[in-house]
Amino acid sequence: MHDVARRVKERDQSRFAKMFRGRPVLFGVLGVLLIFVLLALIKFMQIRKMMAMPMVIPPTTVSSVEVKQEDWPPIFSSIGTISAVQGATVSAELAGTVAEIKFENGGIAKKGELLVKLDTSAEEGLLKNAQSDRELARANLERTRDLARGKVVSKQELDAAESLFGQKQGTVDNINATMRKKQVLAPFDGQLGIRQVNVGQMITAGQQVVSLQALDPLYVDFALPQQDLPRLSAGLEVRVHTDVVAGREFSGKLTALNSSVDPVTRNVTLQATIENKDHALRPGMFAKIDVLLLDKQQTLVVPGTAVSYAPYGDSVFVIEKKKDEKTGKETQILRQQFVRVGEARGDFVSITKGLEPGQQIVSTGVFKLRNGMGVVINNDLAPKPQLNPKPSDT
Repeated sequence: MHDVARRVKERDQSRFAKMFRGRPVLFGVLGVLLIFVLLALIKFMQIRKMMAMPMVIPPTTVSSVEVKQEDWPPIFSSIGTISAVQGATVSAELAGTVAEIKFENGGIAKKGELLVKLDTSAEEGLLKNAQSDRELARANLERTRDLARGKVVSKQELDAAESLFGQKQGTVDNINATMRKKQVLAPFDGQLGIRQVNVGQMITAGQQVVSLQALDPLYVDFALPQQDLPRLSAGLEVRVHTDVVAGREFSGKLTALNSSVDPVTRNVTLQATIENKDHALRPGMFAKIDVLLLDKQQTLVVPGTAVSYAPYGDSVFVIEKKKDEKTGKETQILRQQFVRVGEARGDFVSITKGLEPGQQIVSTGVFKLRNGMGVVINNDLAPKPQLNPKPSDT
């Protein structure tokens, strides 16, 4: 009986163990799934709550500038060439052999300074003989004058002695002149170029020695159409730009108008004079010239950095005040305004259409803005645009 009961008990235990053998793994999987469902539900509720709340974008800090109306004189623009007020290629007047070169390439020469000396050994020998003959003629002349005072010689003999002395003096002077012409001197103050002769070289009369250019002031030669002639006169202000000295402006005056008009181009040739104290400009350079007329016109101007240039149209961002109907709080927002841009002068551009004087617009960083954006104005670090900017030397 005991064996039967034991077998029945073991059979029941085995059946119970088979029933619950795979259940713990199943319970674990169900628990993990329940946790994921709870987390997803919580996240869903958070997102739904955030979507229900209104999104407030903080205002962007910008710099501003007021649209101003200024008197801009009309400008006639042209292109031309810079030339020297005094410029020449110094040449030898006589033929000879180069004995000395007294200048350095690219140096500065003063008027009358010796540049090149030719060999004068032959003239020096002739000069000694001529001077001896002159002194002999001088002595004869003195004796003849003494005798003429005592009426020992005739007036004719005195005249002959004076004539002989004059001839000998002329010979000395002629040789001295020849020796001076074999010294090449600077005809005016200026900057020298590169020498074209060498010591020991035999040169001919008129052969070029070195270029000499006076660099301050300089001329600017250009032309304008004949219809502009009635509005032109000497003394008008001229501004010159060249890409050789980028960003720099040279000021001067219109100094000459040609007396005739070119029959081919129907242009009148003009000449301006500009200062060039630091010798930044050189003769032969290409230049852009602006002639400022006396009459002026009212022009709306804004910094060039305030304009957003685009193929579909140029625009600026106008800063306007807007009052919240619910809170009554006043804020500043942007309104994109399309404009028509005119000429540029310095850091400014003219606006011919689209703006009114006194409006506040964004002055920099317009590429990152959009219509309707809230802004805060801070001009502490805003750049200062200039009509005649002068870049610092770095």
